[in-house]
Amino acid sequence: MPKNVEKVSINYSPNFNLKKRDSSKVKYLIFHYTGMKTEGGAMNRLTNEKSKVSCHYLIKTSGEIIKIVPDLYVAWHAGISSWKNDKSLNFNSIGIEISNPGHEHHYKKFNLKQIKSIIYLSKKLKKKYNIKKENVLGHSDIAPLRKKDPGEKFPWKLLSKKKICLWHNLSDKSCKMLRKKKIINSKKFYELLFRFGYKRTNKLSEKTKIYKNFQRRFRPQLISAIVDEECHAILKSLI
Repeated sequence: MPKNVEKVSINYSPNFNLKKRDSSKVKYLIFHYTGMKTEGGAMNRLTNEKSKVSCHYLIKTSGEIIKIVPDLYVAWHAGISSWKNDKSLNFNSIGIEISNPGHEHHYKKFNLKQIKSIIYLSKKLKKKYNIKKENVLGHSDIAPLRKKDPGEKFPWKLLSKKKICLWHNLSDKSCKMLRKKKIINSKKFYELLFRFGYKRTNKLSEKTKIYKNFQRRFRPQLISAIVDEECHAILKSLI
């Protein structure tokens, strides 16, 4: 166990539903970044009654884990959200915020101490609530029209090696060969994307946002508006 996560500190937020849920209701694990200039500012927002937002855990820059809302209470972290047939994911998820200024404030890599804590906490929660790896998601997966977090610098591939989340099975060589080759029929690609779990839409502008968030997670080397063969092959391998 990493030294800095031997003890989880507590700083409770008033922003949660008062009705306790059964542990069987916990189905998803959702990652966020704080998206604020300072860690103190993020903590204040997550614990301020006026903000109306919270999470279950915050992982600080030091790797320290802070419990914000007890697991079996509904925290307010997901907002308007959906995945496959589930909507309003606050009700059946645990939300983990990781301290990072985000895309609007000089987005940076998650450091080693944070990553060790992410792995430790994720494994613990997955085991405790029997969360499937396909249900370990980012805020940008469940709210792709509004959010980009945890972003392209989040260590999804490493987490998959630790058996925490999904990742594709394509080699780097195969990916590079397929990259930038445009798909002739993008309609079939989007049908697969919606089947995978993302929000269904017919609007081109919304499809573009969803596609970019898919790339942020599964093809972070190139985030574009072009529906290409590499992403198609990645998506097929995931499904």
